[in-house]
Formats: sequence, structure tokens, C-alpha cells
Amino acid sequence: MTSRGPGRSSYAEPVRSVPELSPRLGDALMSGMALLPAGANVVMQLSQLPVGHAVARSPVTEGALTHHPIKRTRTTLAFLAIAVFGTDAERLALRREIDRSHARVRSAPDDPVAYSAFDPDLQGWIAACLYQGSRQAVELAGVELAAADEELYRVAERLGTTLQVPEGWWPRDRAAFERYWAQQMDQAGFDDVTGNYLRSFVRLEFLPRPLAVVLGPVNELLVSYFLPEVLRRELGLTWGHRRERVAHVLVASLTRLWRALPAPLRHFPLNWVLADTRRRLGSGRAVV
Repeated sequence: MTSRGPGRSSYAEPVRSVPELSPRLGDALMSGMALLPAGANVVMQLSQLPVGHAVARSPVTEGALTHHPIKRTRTTLAFLAIAVFGTDAERLALRREIDRSHARVRSAPDDPVAYSAFDPDLQGWIAACLYQGSRQAVELAGVELAAADEELYRVAERLGTTLQVPEGWWPRDRAAFERYWAQQMDQAGFDDVTGNYLRSFVRLEFLPRPLAVVLGPVNELLVSYFLPEVLRRELGLTWGHRRERVAHVLVASLTRLWRALPAPLRHFPLNWVLADTRRRLGSGRAVV
């Protein structure tokens, strides 16, 4: 597969630490509001066809959202919590678990789209999407992005190195990242495999039907609200001024509610997942 990333470093075990998060940024990233753009972020990640095919065709059904939504949600939150708030030892232990799972995710010779979960460029794209999602979360939490973005950008590198992204891959600064992001978005799109998978995901069709009927339209509204217009249009999601106004009121109401909560509730469920993951890592129980 052709390498697309900004760096050319080889895969290596060490996971470099960065200085401890400032209180305001740490509070924002731990906030449950970070979950609001999560659905749109999944769509963005899968808008690169190799990533989309890797997820839609993955043989690791025991960790698939469509088969085990609760477990998949927990493991995804565990990754985010440890990548951002974990120690180097915790991140390395989690990455080794992820490696074992990802080793099974690779295309067959006759597959129409080539992919491997060990491709650092694909994992770097996922980290880049998560960084963009974290910027949305920080703004929802009421933190001025212009003041926090430099620190957030340094933290975001850990999202990649806790996966299969080597040291040195991450674009060296925000300007380099913007160039990288624009190039990748030019390649974004969906085929029948990824489009059908994502439309089903957006409507929550993997949930029991009564839940999908109630929650699916809300999830589709939120995904549409946080997605870039080009991907919203490419996926065929309905949008317009009325839906935008409804989504804006919903998001504004939820953020006001979240900001008024005491910290333990404001940080749920990530605080619970972080504690649970640390217990699992400490006792040798599986996380992924």
C-alpha cells in the first residue's frame, strides 16, 4: 500500500510522554460532552476507503460495534482515556493488546480495497480525525480553542502512538497538519460497502429495534450536525436550515446542562472507564 502520511518513521515500541495536561484542557477532554461528536468522527475515520473496508469487513466480530455495541463502546473509550490520561506504561500495555486484535485485520489478495490495521498511515488518519473531534469537544466544554490548541495538538500525537503510529509520523505543526488534512479530505468518500455500513451505523440499526427507532433519528441529527458538509452530502444525509436549527438547540441545551453538573457527573462515563481500564491493566484482565 502506498504510504500517504507526513512521516516515514518505522514502527517502534517506545511511547513518548508529554507534560501533564493543564486543568482546563484536562477537564474539557474528560467531559462527557466529548461524546456528542463521536458518531460524526466515526464517519470521518471511515471516509478513507481502506479504513472503511477494514472496519466493515473485519473478522474481529467479538469487538465489532454491530455485534457487541456495549463492549465496543467501552473499549473505544478505554483507548481514548488511556491515550490521553494514561501513563507511558499503561499506553504501552494497551497498545500491545490492540496489536493482537489488529493483527487479524488485513485484506485478502482479491479484495477490491487493500488495507492492513498495521498500516501507520491509516492509523495516523484515525488519530487525525480524533484530534479534530477533540477540538470540537474542547469548544463544547467552553474552552477557547485558540488558547488551548497548541497544547491539544501535542496531546493528540499520543492518539496515534497508542495505536500503530511511530514516533515522528505526526505532522510537525498545525500548518503541516492543515495541509495533510486538506489532502486527505480530497481523497475522502464512500463506496457501496462503506456507505451502506455507515448509513446503518448512523441510524443505529445494530441496536434492538425499539431503541433504534427512538435513538436513531437523534444520532443521525447529531452526526449530520458535526460532519463536514462534503461528507454529509457524500453519505446522502438529509440536511437543511430547519434540521440545523433543531440540532443547534439540542447541542446548546446539552452543553449547558453538562457544564452545570459537578465534576464526577460532568466527566462520566470517561472517568469510570479510565478507572475500570486501569484495574483491568493492573490485574492482567483483557481490555480489548
